[in-house]
Amino acid sequence: MEEDDTSQGETERAEVETLAAPDVGRQVSVSEFLCHCCYDILVNPTTLNCGHSFCRHCLALWWVSSKKNECPECREKWEGFPKVNILLRDVVEKLFSDAIEQRKEDIQQNSDVAHSLATFQKYGNDQIPNTGRINPRGGGFFSGVLTALTCVAVVLLGYHWSSREFEEDLLVHKPVAKWSAEEVILWLEQLGPWASYYKEGFLLEKVNGRLLLTLTEEDFTKEPYSIKNSNHRRAIMAELECVKALGVKPPQNLWEYKAVNPGKSLFLLYALKSSPRLSMLYLYLFDYAEAFLPFIHTICPVQEDKDEDIVTKLLDLKDPSGKQWREFIVKYLFLPYQLIAEFAWDWLDVHYWTSRFIIVNAMLLSVLELFSFWRLWLRREWKTIPHRMWRHFWKISTQGLFVAIFWPFIPQFVCNCLFYWALYFNPIINIDLVVAEVRRLETQ
Repeated sequence: MEEDDTSQGETERAEVETLAAPDVGRQVSVSEFLCHCCYDILVNPTTLNCGHSFCRHCLALWWVSSKKNECPECREKWEGFPKVNILLRDVVEKLFSDAIEQRKEDIQQNSDVAHSLATFQKYGNDQIPNTGRINPRGGGFFSGVLTALTCVAVVLLGYHWSSREFEEDLLVHKPVAKWSAEEVILWLEQLGPWASYYKEGFLLEKVNGRLLLTLTEEDFTKEPYSIKNSNHRRAIMAELECVKALGVKPPQNLWEYKAVNPGKSLFLLYALKSSPRLSMLYLYLFDYAEAFLPFIHTICPVQEDKDEDIVTKLLDLKDPSGKQWREFIVKYLFLPYQLIAEFAWDWLDVHYWTSRFIIVNAMLLSVLELFSFWRLWLRREWKTIPHRMWRHFWKISTQGLFVAIFWPFIPQFVCNCLFYWALYFNPIINIDLVVAEVRRLETQ
């Protein structure tokens, strides 16, 4: 009997030695790394808040069957989305590589396991946007940068809110016949830096709004104006013709455009962020001359002239050439947010900080769109793109119709808050979303 017991013990020890790593010898056995669901060696061990670890596929099977976010052993609820314990996984795979490989082969042949893992991972992906704004590291560099950007955005918002003129006092609302000499100078200076060279002549003559309407191109060639540059003279006359036709100053920057078209500016700001391709199509179909032509000529110029002023470049716009259309369509299909960034870049001299916020936001939105297509590729859901596009089109159309119906009843203060929020705070929010997407990739 003693010999039988001895031989049986030696056999058990031999089995342990074959499963254990050579360097560890008899100190570690498979029984110390068992999953308490399947009672087999841990595969992709996932550790919960309570400290218990299970095979990831076992935890997925448990969650799919019970729909409870709790530990299968102690029933303590877990928060967030459980992740693979990388240290424990590497140790187990190093110590028991053969056993792990055999287990993985068995798992891959089980269709129920694959379905449960996919369902469990989809649940985790849906949970990340809700929890992504909580920094699990408890602060650090990113938290400081986010706080600093928030402070900058608040300061800028307060600056624009406090220093801007009342809308009824803007020249875009004031009839040109009632302009004072100082307001004429303000109109002239906004044509571009080159216009400041001719300011003294206007001051010398004390040109007010009524006198401005009587001036001709021949008058500008004489004293005291002496505008010898034909391009400058042509730009002033073109803008003066617009003033005569409208009776007020046409909008020449973002704030004036917002004052003249508050509803359209708010719509475009949100639409270009949510659906840039549909928004550009809308501009082409319904706002071709006023918005689309300046847009395409800015982002796809015929020839670059760094010394030419923005206002001068946007005068006398013609239909885009074939080369412009080809460049636009390629970017429209694959890099729509880059078009917005290029347009904002061209207005850096006019809107120094605001243009930078728009450029950063466009870059972040491009990254988020890339992540969306990457998820579709990983999940092999390319066939769902037409359905997603139709659903997105229907959603945007419904929202646009809703805003159009209720726009007259929305207080202007609420619209201004929404406008400035989308302009200055959305980039900060999108930074957080990009970081959450990167962390999701690391988890996967």
